[in-house]
Amino acid sequence: MNIIVVGLNHRTADIEMRESLAFPGERLAEGLEGLLSTEEISEGIILSTCNRVEIYSVTSGVSDGGRRIKTFLSAFHGIPLEKLESALYTYEREDAVRHVFRVASSLDSMVLGEPQILGQLKDAYSKALAMKTTGVILNRLVKKAISVAKKVRTETRIAENAVSVSYAAVELAKKIFEDIHTKTAMLLGAGDMAELAARHLLKSGVKAITVTNRTYERAVDLSAEFKGRAVRWEDFLKEMLYTDIVICSTGASGYVFTDEQARRLMKERRNKPIFIIDISVPRNIDPAVNEIDNIYLYDIDDLQGIVDSNVLERKNEAEAAEGIVEKAVETFLVWERSLEAVPTIVEIRNRAEVIRREELEKIINKLNGMSEKEKKMVETLTASIVNKILHPSLAMLKEEIDPENRATYIYLVRRLFGLDSEEDIGEDN
Repeated sequence: MNIIVVGLNHRTADIEMRESLAFPGERLAEGLEGLLSTEEISEGIILSTCNRVEIYSVTSGVSDGGRRIKTFLSAFHGIPLEKLESALYTYEREDAVRHVFRVASSLDSMVLGEPQILGQLKDAYSKALAMKTTGVILNRLVKKAISVAKKVRTETRIAENAVSVSYAAVELAKKIFEDIHTKTAMLLGAGDMAELAARHLLKSGVKAITVTNRTYERAVDLSAEFKGRAVRWEDFLKEMLYTDIVICSTGASGYVFTDEQARRLMKERRNKPIFIIDISVPRNIDPAVNEIDNIYLYDIDDLQGIVDSNVLERKNEAEAAEGIVEKAVETFLVWERSLEAVPTIVEIRNRAEVIRREELEKIINKLNGMSEKEKKMVETLTASIVNKILHPSLAMLKEEIDPENRATYIYLVRRLFGLDSEEDIGEDN
């Protein structure tokens, strides 16, 4: 079995490339199904965010798993592989484990220490669980990654004064408008990014917030949380007449605000300036809108310069975080190696022998007058009982089990015999 990561991120691909490989909500299930139908892929998770698209998989082969996944991406999105090759990276085995832990701990994020990626990883994992595309190895990997990320946040200062793309967007708004206290804002979409933007806007003192979303009830709930006002989706263009700042974060697969709509809007606004940040991937605001006078449109890539200074402040803490990750990688690899039959058999026998000797010593100490011959007979008896109890399980592990099921069998046996604790696994408590 081999853990493989194939993907691209904000460092290896521009926004157009990331958009072309994204798995928006309605296509994620289809993507997981396609991934698991790929030859030799036994487990899979797809992490698709604004800054990265990554596939975490377990393959039964050892030579061309990465190539199979790249071919799957190419076929699924209808893009020639040669156009993707330079943007894609591949990690295997130890490097793959390290990469997943670093991603979860936000050490590979555009904004070092940002908190969103852990939630996005949890969400991707939940969807894979619902689709039953994970197994023993990826379940363990993601749970451990979550545990590592939490440890990084509690034992380092990497998340202090936490920033994110949403925070960077608000900081940019404050630079565009000198007095943000007099400005109104609208969240076009009510996802996690929009919610974070609302928190930052309120902290910055924006005058009022309106929220619009395709699901009106969601807009109502979020606007109430921030003491704002909900607007029905079909009315958001009217609301933009009176809005100074628009932060767009929807899950739409196309443009929700076009060049033509923007021109009509500015005519009705009498060219009053409006600041729009599109943090959706794929982009939901037509880039041509930026050519219109007094519309200031920025997309997620435009925010890179703003967040660079924050990265510098966190590099010292990142060094400590990398140490935590390395220790976790070592722990995970020890567990992974234990999924081979021989180490597990040895551990079970050793555990059973320790218990047998402890219990035997207790009873012999309580029974006075036993001869050495009697003691030896009791010891032989207890050893025979233990061996007969263990034999069926250990014999099964020695047999030629289907490679795709071997890890599951060994995992279950280890849990049944108490060789792996919940703490070792890294449960998301």
